[in-house]
Amino acid sequence: MSDLPFTLDQLRILKAIASEGSFKRAADSLYVSQPAVSLQVQNLERQLDVPLFDRGGRRAQLTEAGHLLLSYGEKILSLCQETCRALEDLQNLQGGTLIVGASQTTGTYLLPRMIGMFRQKYPDVAVQLHVHSTRRTAWSVANGQIDLAIVGGEIPTELVEALEIVPYAEDELALILPPSHPMVQQESIQKEDLYKLQFISLDSQSTIRKVIDQVLTRCGIDTRRLKIEMELNSIEAIKNAVQSGLGAAFVSVSAIEKELLMGVLHKSQMNEVLVTRILSLIYNPNRYRSKAAEAFSNEILPQFATYSTIHEKKEPPAIELGFIEIATPNSAGS
Repeated sequence: MSDLPFTLDQLRILKAIASEGSFKRAADSLYVSQPAVSLQVQNLERQLDVPLFDRGGRRAQLTEAGHLLLSYGEKILSLCQETCRALEDLQNLQGGTLIVGASQTTGTYLLPRMIGMFRQKYPDVAVQLHVHSTRRTAWSVANGQIDLAIVGGEIPTELVEALEIVPYAEDELALILPPSHPMVQQESIQKEDLYKLQFISLDSQSTIRKVIDQVLTRCGIDTRRLKIEMELNSIEAIKNAVQSGLGAAFVSVSAIEKELLMGVLHKSQMNEVLVTRILSLIYNPNRYRSKAAEAFSNEILPQFATYSTIHEKKEPPAIELGFIEIATPNSAGS
């Protein structure tokens, strides 16, 4: 076939309409007029000789042919972006883009610090941070839309073989109390003491809440016996509620570093129990690895890969990632 029946612009428009659900919103997202979008779709349908959208409903619904073209179109566009980034790499980190993914907690509290450190060293590299659920992030890594990611949830079973999944760090889920709480005076808290507390948590349907409940259960804590007095929709809201004396909560220790330094929250020790989850570093070994991704992996990730025990922080062993080797320096975690 000498001439393809579609252009990259048409594939971009198709993807935007499918994502936005309407021609108008797609046009707005692409900064073009709605008539221009409609014309491109009409031309595409005429060139392919198949309808791509069922225009009978309120949303622009793809036909079977439309879904098929979209699935291949996304792969084509992803490879085009990968090609451009590979060419940018020829400038040796004097430009280019690094795309990092993260699940909610790590993306909110851990990755911004990493990216800040990276940007200080490589100010000419544009950095994008995509924060979504572990499942969505893993799919983006598998599809080549994200270079690498740090996630705290469970990787979808269907992606386990396609991705490199490397244990990166232990994330402690700390029991926090308001400084005025009577239990703050105790050197440590027994498991049974938990069932006397009033807890503030995320909504029971949230992914982070499910992960926390799974971790607590593995540590022998019966989550059904915990008295959930209030459910909120963000970790920041939970921290503020605990600080105001409304109850206790389990949150990632990375989310409370500032509050602990300020003394507005108290982190209680549990007797012979450390509630932790493993954060995983994931990447696609079959995708192009940019110099920016290598620099981030080799120079930034090791400085945050701390493993904590009840009484101390220790260094993990080096982690071989093919193009990456992570080993925590002596100063890590300070």
